[in-house]
Amino acid sequence: MNNCSGRDYHDATRHSWLSVRRSPNRLDWDNQPLSMKFYPERYPRTRLDKKYPAHAFLYHIGGITAKKSYPGVEYYLRTNPSAGALYPNELYFQARGVVGFDDGIYHFEVGSSSAVLLHPLQKGEGLEPFLNIRHPMRGLLFFISSPYYRSAWKYRTRSYRYCLLDAGHLLGAIETGSYLYDHAYRVAYDLDLEKLNHFFGFGREEFFLSAAIVAVPERSSEVTVPNIRLTQADPTGIFEPDPAIERAYLETMPLHRCRKEPRFPMFSFQKEAWEETILKRRSMREFSSRPITKGQFEAIMESIGRPVPSDCDEPLKIYAVLNRVEGMPVGICENGQMVRFGDFSEKAGYLCLEQRLGSESAVTFFFLSDGCNYRALYQKAGIIGHRIYLVSGYLGLGCSGIGAYYDDEVAEFLQETRMVLYAMAVGV
Repeated sequence: MNNCSGRDYHDATRHSWLSVRRSPNRLDWDNQPLSMKFYPERYPRTRLDKKYPAHAFLYHIGGITAKKSYPGVEYYLRTNPSAGALYPNELYFQARGVVGFDDGIYHFEVGSSSAVLLHPLQKGEGLEPFLNIRHPMRGLLFFISSPYYRSAWKYRTRSYRYCLLDAGHLLGAIETGSYLYDHAYRVAYDLDLEKLNHFFGFGREEFFLSAAIVAVPERSSEVTVPNIRLTQADPTGIFEPDPAIERAYLETMPLHRCRKEPRFPMFSFQKEAWEETILKRRSMREFSSRPITKGQFEAIMESIGRPVPSDCDEPLKIYAVLNRVEGMPVGICENGQMVRFGDFSEKAGYLCLEQRLGSESAVTFFFLSDGCNYRALYQKAGIIGHRIYLVSGYLGLGCSGIGAYYDDEVAEFLQETRMVLYAMAVGV
C-alpha cells in the first residue's frame, strides 16, 4: 500500500457493532442543507426539451422522476440513487457543437430541469486543458462535484465514501444514457482538480471528483481555459466543515501508477425497455425472500464483468452471497466462482448493520478493493453498482445499495484484507 491514498481515511471511518451504538446519528432537521443548487435568476437557462437528444440524455443522467412527502419532509427522487436521498453531487458540463445548446459551460440545475449557462465559449476557449486535452472536443464534457456537507450532515466523516459512491452512480448514469443514445464515453479521474475548483469559484463547500468525456476530437487549433473565474452559488445553504473529509480529499487528489482501460462495454438491451428502467429505478426497501433465477444472476454478473473505460482503472473484487438463486447452491461466489457453501443469509443481513435487506434478498453483494487510487476505485464501485441497479430493474428485480456495514466483520467473514467499499442487495 506504499504511495496509496485513502487507506488511513477508510480505516478511520469503519463501522463496528460498538461504534454505531456509541455514536448514533441525531439529525438536526431544522438545519438540513439544501439538496439542490440554484444559480441566481440573472443567469440564462435552457429548459430541457426532450425533442433534443442531448437534453433527454442530460435528464436521464440525474433528472427528477418522483416526489415523496412525509410530515415536514419532501424527497425528490432522481434517475440516480443517493444514500439517504441527500444527493451530495452536482453536474456541470461543456457543450461544443451540440444541437440544443449554445457552445458554453453549464450547470445542470436539477430543480428546474434546466441547463444554466455559466459562460459562453468564445473561439479558442474550453475546459479541455483541465482534462489534459489540447484540442477542442465536439460533444459533451461532464464534470462531477461534491458539496459534501449534504451527506456529512447525516453521515458525518464517513460521508466522503458516499460522495464518491454517489459520484460513481452519476458516472454510471452517464454510461447507461450513453448506451441509450449511442454515444461512446470514457471516465476521467486525471484532472487538474485544484485549478478546476478555482476556475469554478469553489470554496471549502464544494470540490470536483471526476469527469466523463462524451465527445470526439476536432482537428483544429489548440484551446485554452477562459481567462475568467466563475462566480460560485451557495450549494447547501448551511455548511459545517469537516477537516477529516477535507484532508481525505486532498490526500486522494493525486493519482499513482494508474492503468488505463481503453475497452468499451458492449450491451444488448432493448432500448425502450432500457429507458423505462432508467425512469422507474427505485431502491427496494424490503424483499419477499423469493428466489431469482440462475439466468437473472448470470446476466447481472455478466454486466459486472464488462470493462469501464477510464484513465485510472482500479481492481474490484466482488463477492456474492447467494441466498436464493434457483439452480444454484447457497453459498459465496467470488467474481462468479463458488468458494464456500452454506446458508449465510442471516450473516449477510447482520453484516449490513442488521438490515433485513441483506438477509431477505436473493443475492447480497460485497465490493472490495486493494487499489491505490481511492478516488477512482470508489467511483468505479459506484459505476458497477449502477449497472446492478439498472440490470436488476431491466430483469424485473429490485435492488438496494447499502453503504453501511460492519467493515472489519465483512472482511473477516470473507477472509479478506482488502477495503470493503459497498454492499448491494438484489431480489424480489
